[in-house]
Amino acid sequence: MATDTRTEKEKMLAGELHNAFTPQLLNDRAVCRELIYDFNSTRPTEAEKRDEIIRKLFGQFGSNSVIETPFKCDYGYNIYWGENSFANFNLIALDTCPIYVGNYVLLGPDVKLYAATHPTDPQERLDGVEYGKPIRIGNNVWIGGGTIVVAGATIGDNSVIGAGSVVVKDIPANVVAVGNPCKVIKHLKEPTRAPNQFQQLTMFNLQK
Repeated sequence: MATDTRTEKEKMLAGELHNAFTPQLLNDRAVCRELIYDFNSTRPTEAEKRDEIIRKLFGQFGSNSVIETPFKCDYGYNIYWGENSFANFNLIALDTCPIYVGNYVLLGPDVKLYAATHPTDPQERLDGVEYGKPIRIGNNVWIGGGTIVVAGATIGDNSVIGAGSVVVKDIPANVVAVGNPCKVIKHLKEPTRAPNQFQQLTMFNLQK
Protein backbone atom coordinates (compact mmCIF):
# COMPACT_ATOMS: atom_id res chain seq x y z
CA MET A 1 0.00 0.00 0.00
CA ALA A 2 1.45 3.36 -1.09
CA THR A 3 2.22 5.93 1.58
CA ASP A 4 0.46 9.30 1.25
CA THR A 5 3.30 11.82 0.94
CA ARG A 6 1.11 14.88 0.45
CA THR A 7 1.35 17.81 2.83
CA GLU A 8 -1.57 18.65 5.10
CA LYS A 9 -2.13 21.77 3.00
CA GLU A 10 -2.43 19.66 -0.15
CA LYS A 11 -4.99 17.46 1.63
CA MET A 12 -6.87 20.57 2.78
CA LEU A 13 -7.05 22.01 -0.74
CA ALA A 14 -8.34 18.65 -1.98
CA GLY A 15 -11.17 18.78 0.55
CA GLU A 16 -9.85 15.82 2.52
CA LEU A 17 -9.28 15.20 6.20
CA HIS A 18 -6.18 17.04 7.39
CA ASN A 19 -4.43 18.41 10.45
CA ALA A 20 -4.89 22.19 10.46
CA PHE A 21 -2.20 22.75 13.09
CA THR A 22 0.90 21.96 11.08
CA PRO A 23 3.54 24.73 10.84
CA GLN A 24 2.67 25.48 7.20
CA LEU A 25 -1.06 26.00 7.80
CA LEU A 26 -0.47 27.85 11.07
CA ASN A 27 1.83 30.21 9.18
CA ASP A 28 -0.71 30.68 6.37
CA ARG A 29 -3.38 31.67 8.89
CA ALA A 30 -0.95 33.99 10.67
CA VAL A 31 -0.14 35.80 7.41
CA CYS A 32 -3.86 36.06 6.70
CA ARG A 33 -4.58 37.55 10.12
CA GLU A 34 -1.93 40.22 9.68
CA LEU A 35 -3.48 41.31 6.39
CA ILE A 36 -6.98 41.25 7.86
CA TYR A 37 -5.79 43.37 10.78
CA ASP A 38 -4.42 45.93 8.32
CA PHE A 39 -7.65 45.77 6.26
CA ASN A 40 -9.95 46.26 9.25
CA SER A 41 -7.77 49.07 10.64
CA THR A 42 -8.13 51.31 7.59
CA ARG A 43 -9.97 54.60 7.83
CA PRO A 44 -13.36 55.01 6.08
CA THR A 45 -11.76 57.17 3.38
CA GLU A 46 -9.02 54.63 2.55
CA ALA A 47 -10.95 52.61 -0.03
CA GLU A 48 -7.93 52.24 -2.33
CA LYS A 49 -5.78 50.92 0.53
CA ARG A 50 -8.44 48.33 1.43
CA ASP A 51 -8.69 47.31 -2.21
CA GLU A 52 -4.91 46.84 -2.37
CA ILE A 53 -4.85 44.69 0.78
CA ILE A 54 -7.75 42.48 -0.26
CA ARG A 55 -6.10 41.79 -3.62
CA LYS A 56 -3.01 40.54 -1.78
CA LEU A 57 -5.19 38.38 0.43
CA PHE A 58 -7.69 36.79 -1.98
CA GLY A 59 -7.14 34.30 -4.76
CA GLN A 60 -9.14 36.69 -6.96
CA PHE A 61 -10.91 40.00 -6.36
CA GLY A 62 -12.90 41.47 -9.23
CA SER A 63 -13.04 45.10 -10.26
CA ASN A 64 -15.54 47.51 -8.67
CA SER A 65 -16.17 45.20 -5.70
CA VAL A 66 -16.37 46.22 -2.04
CA ILE A 67 -16.10 44.37 1.27
CA GLU A 68 -17.00 46.47 4.29
CA THR A 69 -15.02 46.28 7.52
CA PRO A 70 -14.88 44.38 9.77
CA PHE A 71 -14.22 41.19 7.83
CA LYS A 72 -12.62 37.87 8.81
CA CYS A 73 -11.41 34.75 7.02
CA ASP A 74 -9.03 31.83 7.59
CA TYR A 75 -6.63 31.85 4.64
CA GLY A 76 -7.84 34.35 2.05
CA TYR A 77 -6.19 32.63 -0.91
CA ASN A 78 -9.16 30.27 -1.17
CA ILE A 79 -11.63 33.11 -1.83
CA TYR A 80 -12.47 33.97 -5.45
CA TRP A 81 -14.57 37.15 -5.60
CA GLY A 82 -16.27 38.43 -8.75
CA GLU A 83 -16.84 41.89 -10.17
CA ASN A 84 -19.33 44.49 -8.91
CA SER A 85 -20.03 42.47 -5.77
CA PHE A 86 -20.63 43.88 -2.30
CA ALA A 87 -20.43 42.48 1.24
CA ASN A 88 -21.82 44.45 4.16
CA PHE A 89 -20.38 44.55 7.71
CA ASN A 90 -19.18 41.46 9.59
CA LEU A 91 -18.71 38.98 6.75
CA ILE A 92 -16.99 35.78 7.96
CA ALA A 93 -15.58 33.39 5.35
CA LEU A 94 -14.02 30.15 6.61
CA ASP A 95 -12.13 29.28 3.43
CA THR A 96 -10.62 25.88 4.24
CA CYS A 97 -11.93 25.00 0.77
CA PRO A 98 -12.58 27.47 -2.06
CA ILE A 99 -15.37 30.02 -1.76
CA TYR A 100 -16.55 31.33 -5.13
CA VAL A 101 -18.59 34.56 -5.23
CA GLY A 102 -19.93 35.62 -8.61
CA ASN A 103 -20.55 39.01 -10.22
CA TYR A 104 -23.19 41.49 -8.97
CA VAL A 105 -23.59 39.64 -5.67
CA LEU A 106 -25.00 41.43 -2.61
CA LEU A 107 -24.28 40.06 0.87
CA GLY A 108 -26.10 41.58 3.84
CA PRO A 109 -24.48 42.19 7.24
CA ASP A 110 -23.38 39.25 9.38
CA VAL A 111 -23.36 36.72 6.54
CA LYS A 112 -21.30 33.61 7.31
CA LEU A 113 -19.75 31.40 4.62
CA TYR A 114 -18.53 28.16 6.24
CA ALA A 115 -16.52 26.12 3.74
CA ALA A 116 -14.85 24.41 6.72
CA THR A 117 -16.43 21.51 8.58
CA HIS A 118 -15.61 18.68 10.99
CA PRO A 119 -16.20 14.92 10.90
CA THR A 120 -19.43 13.61 12.38
CA ASP A 121 -17.50 10.56 13.57
CA PRO A 122 -16.51 11.30 17.19
CA GLN A 123 -13.24 9.37 16.98
CA GLU A 124 -12.10 11.38 13.95
CA ARG A 125 -12.86 14.61 15.81
CA LEU A 126 -10.75 13.34 18.73
CA ASP A 127 -7.98 12.63 16.22
CA GLY A 128 -7.89 16.40 15.52
CA VAL A 129 -8.66 16.35 11.80
CA GLU A 130 -11.04 18.50 9.78
CA TYR A 131 -11.96 19.05 6.15
CA GLY A 132 -13.94 21.34 3.88
CA LYS A 133 -16.24 21.54 0.87
CA PRO A 134 -16.43 24.42 -1.64
CA ILE A 135 -19.15 27.06 -1.50
CA ARG A 136 -20.35 28.50 -4.80
CA ILE A 137 -22.48 31.66 -5.09
CA GLY A 138 -23.65 32.48 -8.60
CA ASN A 139 -24.05 35.82 -10.36
CA ASN A 140 -26.60 38.45 -9.27
CA VAL A 141 -27.39 36.68 -5.98
CA TRP A 142 -28.71 38.59 -2.95
CA ILE A 143 -28.10 36.99 0.44
CA GLY A 144 -29.94 38.60 3.35
CA GLY A 145 -28.31 39.57 6.61
CA GLY A 146 -27.51 36.92 9.17
CA THR A 147 -27.56 34.07 6.66
CA ILE A 148 -25.28 31.05 7.11
CA VAL A 149 -24.09 29.07 4.08
CA VAL A 150 -22.55 25.73 5.03
CA ALA A 151 -19.80 23.69 3.38
CA GLY A 152 -20.65 22.25 -0.02
CA ALA A 153 -23.68 24.46 -0.78
CA THR A 154 -24.22 26.15 -4.15
CA ILE A 155 -26.60 29.09 -4.76
CA GLY A 156 -27.66 29.55 -8.37
CA ASP A 157 -27.70 32.74 -10.44
CA ASN A 158 -30.23 35.51 -9.67
CA SER A 159 -31.54 33.86 -6.50
CA VAL A 160 -32.47 35.60 -3.24
CA ILE A 161 -31.81 34.10 0.20
CA GLY A 162 -33.98 35.51 2.99
CA ALA A 163 -32.37 37.08 6.04
CA GLY A 164 -31.46 34.65 8.79
CA SER A 165 -31.58 31.58 6.57
CA VAL A 166 -29.32 28.54 6.93
CA VAL A 167 -28.35 27.15 3.53
CA VAL A 168 -27.53 23.47 4.03
CA LYS A 169 -28.07 22.21 0.47
CA ASP A 170 -27.97 23.57 -3.08
CA ILE A 171 -30.40 26.35 -4.02
CA PRO A 172 -31.28 26.54 -7.74
CA ALA A 173 -31.10 29.62 -9.94
CA ASN A 174 -33.93 32.17 -10.17
CA VAL A 175 -35.70 31.51 -6.87
CA VAL A 176 -36.42 33.08 -3.49
CA ALA A 177 -35.47 30.72 -0.65
CA VAL A 178 -35.81 31.26 3.10
CA GLY A 179 -35.66 29.49 6.43
CA ASN A 180 -33.70 26.94 8.44
CA PRO A 181 -33.14 24.77 6.53
CA CYS A 182 -33.41 27.14 3.57
CA LYS A 183 -36.18 26.14 1.14
CA VAL A 184 -37.54 27.57 -2.11
CA ILE A 185 -40.75 29.59 -1.69
CA LYS A 186 -40.93 31.46 -5.02
CA HIS A 187 -39.65 31.24 -8.59
CA LEU A 188 -38.27 34.30 -10.40
CA LYS A 189 -37.86 35.33 -14.02
CA GLU A 190 -34.33 35.72 -15.37
CA PRO A 191 -33.15 39.30 -16.06
CA THR A 192 -33.66 40.47 -19.64
CA ARG A 193 -31.50 43.62 -19.60
CA ALA A 194 -27.81 44.31 -19.01
CA PRO A 195 -26.77 45.83 -15.65
CA ASN A 196 -27.20 49.57 -15.24
CA GLN A 197 -23.87 51.28 -15.99
CA PHE A 198 -24.52 53.93 -13.32
CA GLN A 199 -24.62 51.25 -10.62
CA GLN A 200 -21.36 49.75 -11.89
CA LEU A 201 -19.58 53.09 -11.67
CA THR A 202 -20.84 54.25 -8.28
CA MET A 203 -20.45 51.20 -6.03
CA PHE A 204 -16.70 51.65 -5.56
CA ASN A 205 -16.75 55.46 -5.82
CA LEU A 206 -19.07 55.66 -2.80
CA GLN A 207 -16.25 54.17 -0.74
CA LYS A 208 -13.80 56.96 -1.55
